[in-house]
Amino acid sequence: MIWNPAKAEIIKDDLNQQFQKQFTGVADLFIQAPGRINLIGEHTDYSQGYVLPAAIDLGIRVALRPRHDSLVVVYSADFRQTAELDIQNLDRGKAGWERYLQGVAWALGQEKYPIRGWEGVLMGDIPVGAGLSSSAALVVAFARAFSLASDLKLTPVETALIGQKAENDWVGVNVGIMDQLISAVGKQGQAVKIDCRSLEYTYIPVPEQISIMVLDTGTRRELSHSAYNTRRNECERASHLLGVPALRDAASHLLEDHSGQLDPVLRKRARHVISENERVHALGKALRAGQMQVAGELINQSHTSLRDDFEVSSPELNTIVEIAQEHSACWGARMAGAGFGGCALALIDPARIQDFSQEVHQRYRIKAGIQPAIYEVKTAAGAAEF
Repeated sequence: MIWNPAKAEIIKDDLNQQFQKQFTGVADLFIQAPGRINLIGEHTDYSQGYVLPAAIDLGIRVALRPRHDSLVVVYSADFRQTAELDIQNLDRGKAGWERYLQGVAWALGQEKYPIRGWEGVLMGDIPVGAGLSSSAALVVAFARAFSLASDLKLTPVETALIGQKAENDWVGVNVGIMDQLISAVGKQGQAVKIDCRSLEYTYIPVPEQISIMVLDTGTRRELSHSAYNTRRNECERASHLLGVPALRDAASHLLEDHSGQLDPVLRKRARHVISENERVHALGKALRAGQMQVAGELINQSHTSLRDDFEVSSPELNTIVEIAQEHSACWGARMAGAGFGGCALALIDPARIQDFSQEVHQRYRIKAGIQPAIYEVKTAAGAAEF
């Protein structure tokens, strides 16, 4: 994240105060894991495609102290709840954020990592359900906590894979690898182009001519109860009918040649994934060249594809994106995250943040009847001890 010594000390003091209220003594270790904003490459990761996210300066922080037994006790300062589990006897009946803690313990056990218990305090500032990957930051933070408490040497990629396994196989949401990986490998001032098949990644500088704005519609969705899993299944069916291992292996001409084999819905799903992968490559080139207008048009095209072909937008997301796109400071805007509610993003002229924020806020409130939240996020470093 974007740390300075003063900020880090304030956060550690807050965590330690909460720790002392719940446990005797002070914490030994402090961990942060960031959320993310995906500049482009939405719903491509589980088709083994390409994505271009950036870690952001909103995240999850944990203060912890290792134990010498199998008990894990974690207090959430945000929810004012305590989770207690025995890593040798996990219970799938838990709900809420406790599922993610248990899921990480289970995933580590499945991979035969020798883990020990720990006690800690959890705090975060990522809006839940906003499309900024609060759940990925949570599982990455827990994976780091178990790693440090148990003297494991997990690499960032291994940490991300543990987090994904926890979400897929314990929590029950079939997410791709992007969110966990960017939380683990993010870098300040950089977006990260990720190949979701090989897990190879390349850093791409974010030009100074860009400010990344989050446009929170004030609406939420519960991902595991949404159409997310349905979309993933549709992509798998489309790739099977096209005769490729995954949609990342399909080109536009292949879809055209085999369009008669896909029903209209599957054809639209495949068209989004194929064209979105192409936009990821194009946006990376545009950012490196400082071509803001090209970058903005690619962002706008992504929203149109998500809205019309993948059908994961919402009336509120469409409204706030259209308002943002009409502002003269905006290079481009689109819905962000899995969709069905939550946030959009906009790339804008840094000199006009206040004007942009005020106008979008006012126009959206009038048109949608909902109070939005409009704020800038900065690129940040990946998960680490601090």
